[in-house]
Amino acid sequence: MSEKIKRINRELKFKGKILDFYQDTIEVDGDHTVVWDFIGHKGAAAVVPVTADGKILMVRQYRNALDRYTLEIPAGALDEVGESGIECASRELEEETGYRSENLEWLITLRTTVAFCNERIEVYVAHDLIPSKQHLDEDEFIELGAYTIEELKEKIFSGEIEDAKTVSSLMAYAVKYGK
Repeated sequence: MSEKIKRINRELKFKGKILDFYQDTIEVDGDHTVVWDFIGHKGAAAVVPVTADGKILMVRQYRNALDRYTLEIPAGALDEVGESGIECASRELEEETGYRSENLEWLITLRTTVAFCNERIEVYVAHDLIPSKQHLDEDEFIELGAYTIEELKEKIFSGEIEDAKTVSSLMAYAVKYGK
């Protein structure tokens, strides 16, 4: 922390399944205090699954926070703090798409909302997809689709895809692989 800003207290207000909500008391310039919200997140991983013909597998699922369906890359929370991102990405790939890969390559690491949350998402690209079986959680209802990167860019710029991890990951993929 900066010399001018010092956290003097962190109080847990709510403990959830994937996030914990805190109120931090912060001393500013040594002469007054402020209260900031902080959301602690155990971390996540995501994957850009690329088929043999160059299409990207996407999942369509209902998101309660938005009260609508979204189109996203497969992703999920770490099972526990310290689980590797590649392990989580591999698991989520198979669970959500019914494919697995022994060829995952790191693409980008994201911090989703740095103003109040420490969530960190490691994103991988999955090549050489091997058909397997979906293993959806009991609260997951996913439709799978395959799209070209051009179709996905159009969906981003039309506002159909707004999810930050998906937008960032697809654009990073397009730049890195010259798409």
